[in-house]
Amino acid sequence: MLTPLVLTSCVTTSVFAPKSSCSELVPTAWSKPIPDAAAPVQGETVLDTLKSWINFGGEQTAKKASEFERAQAGRGITQRCEDRDKAAIEKSKPKFLGVF
Repeated sequence: MLTPLVLTSCVTTSVFAPKSSCSELVPTAWSKPIPDAAAPVQGETVLDTLKSWINFGGEQTAKKASEFERAQAGRGITQRCEDRDKAAIEKSKPKFLGVF
């Protein structure tokens, strides 16, 4: 006598793509540039004018460095998010015999 073939259902995991893009994880305030330093002013003496230029140069450099660091951090957030999503998709792909 033949025994009936019993088919069992295969359990799969659903993968849902995020509804928002990775770039939305970057703070929106970061999309606006950091304002430039106030322009140097002419002082009462040459020394005062020189101090004004030195202060301008230091402040402007600090602001541009902050803007660059913000841009680098934003790119890093986006890249890690994309890498995470790619890894989740790869992990969810069906495997032959559960290994390959």
